Amino acid sequence: MLNVVLYEPEIPPNTGNIGRLCHAIEAQLHLIEPLGFSIEEKALKRAGLDYWNELDPKTWPDWKTFAEVEAPERLHFFTTKTQSVYWDATFRSGDYLVFGPETRGLPESLLNESPQCCRVIPQKRGRSLNLATSVGIAAYEAVRQIDSAR
Repeated sequence: MLNVVLYEPEIPPNTGNIGRLCHAIEAQLHLIEPLGFSIEEKALKRAGLDYWNELDPKTWPDWKTFAEVEAPERLHFFTTKTQSVYWDATFRSGDYLVFGPETRGLPESLLNESPQCCRVIPQKRGRSLNLATSVGIAAYEAVRQIDSAR
């Protein structure tokens, strides 16, 4: 199983779509507060369709609590602030794919703690991809690698 971690997500439809993706690949969704919306928001549930009720996302009050309780062994931080391309990483069952908020990405302090864990999804143009698109790209590469290793 994979773990998808959204650090302070801001846009409910993105989180709803990511929840739907997590349901499809049997990944655990983790939401690090503060959230830019309510878990009860209609836009979130509409994007997640009826899968949202089956998802059971874990919500954490902050990164510190998440890290202490979950004690993740293998993290992959997705950011535009690295040269390490995601397809060069090795993904394993149980890994945590971590994504930052839509408007600002993951904090530098977090990235600087583990630069070897930073991954980029390369682009020809533009600043960044939509959060749900980025999660889909990374998650399916991880699933491909995990399934190939079986």
